[in-house]
Amino acid sequence: MDIRNGGLEVVDAVVVGSGFGAAVAAQRLAEAGKQVVVMERGRRYGPGDFARTPAQMGRAFWDPSEKLYGLFDAWSFRGLEGLVSSGLGGGSLIYANVLLRKDEHWFVHDSPLPGGGYEHWPISRADLDPHYDVVEKMLGATPYPYDDTPKTRAVEQAAVALGMPTIRPPLAVTFARPGEDAAPGLDLPAAAYGTVHPGSRRRTCTLCGECDIGCNIGAKNTLDHTYLASAAHHGADVRTLHEVRAVRPLDGGGYLVRYVVHPEGARGDMDTRTRSLPERSIVARRVILGAGTFGTTFLLLRSRASLPGLGPALGTRFSGNGDLLTLLLDCTRDGEALPVDGGHGPVITTAIRRPDALDGDGWTGRGYYVEDAGFPGFLGWLVETAQLRSTARRAAAFAWQVVRNRVLAQGRSNVSADLSALLGDGRLSAGSLPLLGMGRDLPDGRMSLHDGRLAVSWTTATSRAYFDDVRTTMERVGQQLGARFQDNPLWWAKRVITVHPLGGAPIGRHVGEGVCDEFGEVRGHPGLHVVDGAAMPGPVGANPSLTIAAMADRASTRMLEQDWTRPRRTHVAAPARALAARAPGATSVAFTERMVGPFTLDQTDPRHGAEIARSLGDRLQFVLTITAPDIDAFVADPLHRADATGFVESNVLGGRLDVERGWFNLFVHPGGTPGRRMLYRLWLRDAAGSPLTLVGAKEVEDDRGLDVWADTTTLFVRVLSGHVAPPEATTHAQALAVLDGMRDDVVPDGTIGAGVLVIKPFDLAKQLTTFRTEGDAGAAALAQFGRLFLGELWDVYVADRLAGRRRAAAPRAAAARAGR
Repeated sequence: MDIRNGGLEVVDAVVVGSGFGAAVAAQRLAEAGKQVVVMERGRRYGPGDFARTPAQMGRAFWDPSEKLYGLFDAWSFRGLEGLVSSGLGGGSLIYANVLLRKDEHWFVHDSPLPGGGYEHWPISRADLDPHYDVVEKMLGATPYPYDDTPKTRAVEQAAVALGMPTIRPPLAVTFARPGEDAAPGLDLPAAAYGTVHPGSRRRTCTLCGECDIGCNIGAKNTLDHTYLASAAHHGADVRTLHEVRAVRPLDGGGYLVRYVVHPEGARGDMDTRTRSLPERSIVARRVILGAGTFGTTFLLLRSRASLPGLGPALGTRFSGNGDLLTLLLDCTRDGEALPVDGGHGPVITTAIRRPDALDGDGWTGRGYYVEDAGFPGFLGWLVETAQLRSTARRAAAFAWQVVRNRVLAQGRSNVSADLSALLGDGRLSAGSLPLLGMGRDLPDGRMSLHDGRLAVSWTTATSRAYFDDVRTTMERVGQQLGARFQDNPLWWAKRVITVHPLGGAPIGRHVGEGVCDEFGEVRGHPGLHVVDGAAMPGPVGANPSLTIAAMADRASTRMLEQDWTRPRRTHVAAPARALAARAPGATSVAFTERMVGPFTLDQTDPRHGAEIARSLGDRLQFVLTITAPDIDAFVADPLHRADATGFVESNVLGGRLDVERGWFNLFVHPGGTPGRRMLYRLWLRDAAGSPLTLVGAKEVEDDRGLDVWADTTTLFVRVLSGHVAPPEATTHAQALAVLDGMRDDVVPDGTIGAGVLVIKPFDLAKQLTTFRTEGDAGAAALAQFGRLFLGELWDVYVADRLAGRRRAAAPRAAAARAGR
């Protein structure tokens, strides 16, 4: 039974996602008796549920904003495209079944990267081998058993001719019933731990080549059929269409997880955008992030303000695991067509291993694998019909034959030969074979937030030598098969497509190198774990699924050795808004202001924070509407107080944050100082719901030179943890307490970030057009505001300067009079 915490559900662990890391962790923890909730944003897909028709395929993509809840989630970034999965079972639903271990010598140490830093694996093959064993057994790892598959024989023979080793990698596919020889299409017995797809039927592999678009016969030993079914059997609560939005630690221990539930069916008029769905919360002692490289890194970036001290490694070490897709066309041998039949067999059946310089066998460069990459049989029809010229010629010939038979009355009634000629010999599709390369590219990409969205900066340029080597090997294989070598069209634009994104929250030896320790626990945040591809500090080289699962198994062993004390009761405050209302008969004045500039976390001095932020590309902007509800009271008030509403947007604070409550002081004159201050104080909540306060000041002082522009358009800001109210102040003396929080020599308690914002000239020009009034004295109210603003500037930059000159001249005048 759930334990309730201030009205919130409390569990031992929330597992975010259901891919190779998440599913393993869920099973291990549930089997140990922990209360586990698995939250997967996608749907369940049992045998027979995967899209096949054009109409189904057109809806088989993930974009809830467009009412799409399908399997494939496509991303486009600088330098690459990414394709991942959204469904119960994560990437296992669309991967090619390969379970290869990371090569022993590819666990590199202090390998330099372009631009600085190192790729370093703080674990070894020996650390993972026991866990590889466990995962392989659970997933039924089996080498491809058939020796008569054309594409398998073709690639293996080509590799022998090139003097390169080949292997039959273990596949998570069931080819035979227990104790029997491999045979296609045989019914399989139910697993001892049951299924998450009641009433489904699983059969042995039918060699249809549809692994990458979802196995409709259930021969793939995907995570929903294995680890997740076992987790559910041991009591895990598996929830689909649950998308986690943010995570934050609680003072009483544990974490608050914020999530939304996508609708089972979307009406035409329903707003299904994720940000429009009501947010819900759950409390967990431990949170296990397994939402995939993109999903997990996005969550951490959005929750960064709530998780202080994540360090500079967040977002780093991104790579595509060296993925490269090419195509061999029109394979021939001795002048005759060579049917390699890429549509027969599982997607991948064999692999050529190209050794690495680290292997010590005389090779140079970075290692990789080249694997046959089959395709669903029905794509052969598309390939053939896409040949417009030959298809048109055959269609014309068939039409002419029909005319001869019917119109010219030649009397032929059997048209079988004509239909055969119309369909063609299928030489192109039968003689074509995709090749998939993967290996040790350079993990020098960086992930970040841009306008609240995930962004990846990565390029093929630094890994060009690696990719050129992979392409050369692929071309040589094509030459052995008498094929035309065809690059993926993306390669012409210096882009690649990856199905194996890695990095973003890497493991490392210290916080400067890794977000997590070697067991995937986030440094500085006990009970928060990363168990998916985001934790990789570099490319796996081989297909990464098995290594991700093995690392999750190792991490789970460590978790179960740790403390599992329940969180204490914790009150989660709801947002509160309070704005002063315009009094009857009063006239209000309002204007809108936009400021932007460098800002970053883990800094307390605004100027230094701005310097650091510029090097990192971190920034903050706000758009505020400043409202003085009663212009008469505003002018008479020595603190010139007004309300501030609007929003703040920052990549390091998780995107756009609405202002819950805001205070603004136009000019405050601290006692004993010649200048003025414009003060800002904004209450915010980050994506995880943690309260924050932005405090800022414009320092309007008459320094040397004409600096009125810089003074009135430069804001020094700090962000504080928690909602910090301004002190009650009705006099200038009391206002000094407000100013203390922004003095250069006083850092407010709980400062988590700092920077400098400015108003750009265009924005200032636009700001002048936003002034508006509400009430009877419109024009007079604007005049009052203008007189106050210009009068204060006159006092600072003219009157005070003239007074200073008079004071300086007084002693000279007195001396002159005395000398007469």
